[in-house]
Amino acid sequence: MSQKLSELIDLLKGHRVYIQTHNFPDPDAIASAYGLQVLLGKFRINTVICHHGSVERAMTANMVSEFQIDMTADSELKYMTSEDYIITVDSQKGNANILDLIGNEVAVIDHHPVFCVVDDYKYRDIRIVGSCSTIIADYYRQYKIEMPGSVATALLYGLKCDTRDFTRGVTQLDVDIYSYLFPKADNRLIRHFQSGEIEYHELNSFVDSMRNIEVYDGVAFAFLNFYCTDAFIATISDFILNVDVVNFSVVYTRRDDGFKFSVRSEIEELNAGLIISEALANVGSGGGHKSMAGGYASESKILDISIDYNKVIQNLFLSIIDKIPHKGYTAKKRNEAEEITVKSTEPEKNDTENA
Repeated sequence: MSQKLSELIDLLKGHRVYIQTHNFPDPDAIASAYGLQVLLGKFRINTVICHHGSVERAMTANMVSEFQIDMTADSELKYMTSEDYIITVDSQKGNANILDLIGNEVAVIDHHPVFCVVDDYKYRDIRIVGSCSTIIADYYRQYKIEMPGSVATALLYGLKCDTRDFTRGVTQLDVDIYSYLFPKADNRLIRHFQSGEIEYHELNSFVDSMRNIEVYDGVAFAFLNFYCTDAFIATISDFILNVDVVNFSVVYTRRDDGFKFSVRSEIEELNAGLIISEALANVGSGGGHKSMAGGYASESKILDISIDYNKVIQNLFLSIIDKIPHKGYTAKKRNEAEEITVKSTEPEKNDTENA
C-alpha cells in the first residue's frame, strides 16, 4: 500500500466516517463516493454516503438503483456529530455547492481547481484531471486492489460523463484509467445509463430554451425562464456548443434568491472557470474547469446594477471575455449594452459543481 493511501486509512480508523458528495450529485460524484466506500470497506472502515438535494437525472438514478448504492440525504443524518469524520468527494469545503454539515471535514478527494483555500484538511488529494472517478480508480490500479465489476462500471460511467465521452478536460491519466476500467466494466449497462440524458418530460423545455439564445461573437447566452434542475441547465449549456457559431456558452435560470449558471468553453484561451469566477466575483461566486464551470449570483446584487438582469449578466461576462484575445475573435463595441458599474462586495462561497 502506498504511503498516501495508508495515511488516509490511518486517519479514518476508529472514527465514524461519512463520504459527502456535492449537492444534487451527478454520476461522477456518486461513482466516486461508491468506489471509495467499497475501497475503504476492504480495510474494515465502514462509511455512509451522504448528500444534500435529490438525484435529479433518471440516468443517474438508474445507476444508483442498479448497483444498490445506499445514499443518505442530509435530512436523514440523525446521528452525525462534530466528532465524526467527513471525506468530501468531487467537491471541496467552502464551495457553495456543498452543504456544511456538522461533522469534521478532514479529507478531500477532488479534481477541480482550488478556488477556496482550506488549510485544515488532514488528507488532501486534489488532481486536475477529467473526473473524480479517475482518482478513485487510480487508487485501485496503483495499489492493486481488487475491483468489483459494479465499481468499475460506475467509475467508467462517471469518467465518461464528466469528460463528455472524452471530448473535454481529458488528461493522460484519464486515458490510462479508461484502459484499466474498460475490460472490467459492463459497457452494455453504461450505454443503458447514457440513453436517458434527455428525459421525455423535458422536451418542451428543451425547445423553449432554444428560443432564448443570444449570440455575440461566438458567446451564447440562454436564459431559461422556467424551473429546471441544475443537471438540465448543464445539458443545455453542453448542447448549445453544437451550434456552428458558438464556442462559449452561458446558460442560467432563476433560483429563489438568485441565478444559477452553467458555462462551457471549447476555446483554449477562454477558461470557463476563471471567466465565471471573475465575472461573478462581486455579485456571487463561480469556478470550475477550463472547459466547464458553474456559479451562482445574488438576484439583489444583480438588480442593484440594473433591472435588466439579462443585460447585466451579458455585460458581466462580455466585459471579461472582450479582454481576452483568441483565434477568430475580435472584440467589438456592443451598442445595445448599457455601461455598468459593479459594486464591490465581500466574496461569497464558490459554486463550481453541477456546472
